Amino acid sequence: MREKFTFHPVVWTLLIGTVFARGASFMALPFLALYLSNTHGIHPVWIGLTIGLSPLTGTIGGFIGGYFSDRFGRKKVMLWTILVWGLVYFGFSQASHIGVFMALNALNGLCRSFFEPSSQAMMADLTAPQKRKRVFSLRYTAINIGASLGPLLGVYIAQFSTSLPFLLTGLMYLLYGGTLFIMLNRYSISLVTPVHQLPLLDTLMVTWKDKTLLVFIIGGILINVGYSQIDSNLPQYIQQSFSEGVALFARLVALNAILVIILQVPLSLISEKWPVLRVMIFGSIFFAVGFASFGFATSAIGMMIAMAIVTIGEIFIFPSTSVFIDQIAPEDRKGTYFGAGQFRSIGNFTGPVLGGWLLQDFGGDFLFAVISGIILCSIFFYYLGNLHILEKQKRNSILKTVEQ
Repeated sequence: MREKFTFHPVVWTLLIGTVFARGASFMALPFLALYLSNTHGIHPVWIGLTIGLSPLTGTIGGFIGGYFSDRFGRKKVMLWTILVWGLVYFGFSQASHIGVFMALNALNGLCRSFFEPSSQAMMADLTAPQKRKRVFSLRYTAINIGASLGPLLGVYIAQFSTSLPFLLTGLMYLLYGGTLFIMLNRYSISLVTPVHQLPLLDTLMVTWKDKTLLVFIIGGILINVGYSQIDSNLPQYIQQSFSEGVALFARLVALNAILVIILQVPLSLISEKWPVLRVMIFGSIFFAVGFASFGFATSAIGMMIAMAIVTIGEIFIFPSTSVFIDQIAPEDRKGTYFGAGQFRSIGNFTGPVLGGWLLQDFGGDFLFAVISGIILCSIFFYYLGNLHILEKQKRNSILKTVEQ
């Protein structure tokens, strides 16, 4: 069993750092809207625009950040990004003008989109192929541990000062960056990697001609259209349909986090023996059944069962997407491919809008039935992507035979 979890020390640094960094950011960011409203008296429309800038710049910046990590090296991109990221959170604690908050949250999204593809690519670089599914599963567990503990700490710390969570988050990111700097130098992780030298626009064209990546992104957008309902329209539906709906939604969120932490490792040990396509299909099916169940459930127990089903789908599908990208990415463009995968976040923009319209005009039953159908459509695109992989493997096999 110990051998199963033996990874490069830098990989463990990234995993442990993810717990603390995500915990710190979730200590501050979920309360950003309240901080802007209660402390600075900013209008709700401007607050909405400010909050929305982070995922918007993150979606656009993911490809650029991944490209930079391939061209200039993971280490350089990660260390500079995490330094800026820490300063962004210090800025949040000191800012008072809405324009500054908007610029800072736009930078926050860019930093995330630069750091995430680079760190995932480095994990892949430093991990044997047969262990990569396991390491990406552990990364997802680390994210959820941080996400579950961070808000609780944020509520407690904000009692002393509303700006204190942002100061502590900035400090945590700088400590994480310092630890990474020490570990990367200790284990002689080079500042640069052997990479391609194509200009950014040429790289964009070459990458988007990869049909496997394109259909995978479409499938991911459909999944995210569904997953985005959890934070947007599910709480509204629960509040409309159940007495004490806010308390029920809080229990569902807690259940989701607890189940991810408990089930991630055992389910990943089972699923790593399967082809990645099968894992993604299973995840999509569990997702679809779970979201459909939200529309049928008439009791708190029913909603909790539905959330448990969704959580199993989440555990299967999200780490597998990182494995899938790792499998299809050329060695010299892994960061670029991980960055391009950020375009799946388009579903996080469109999902709440589509879901809000369906909930308002047709009701929750219809909303979750449609969302379930959309999620099932992702299976077609994942299957199509797998066919492209098999075709590539067949062509490469023929070429090798001819060369011999």
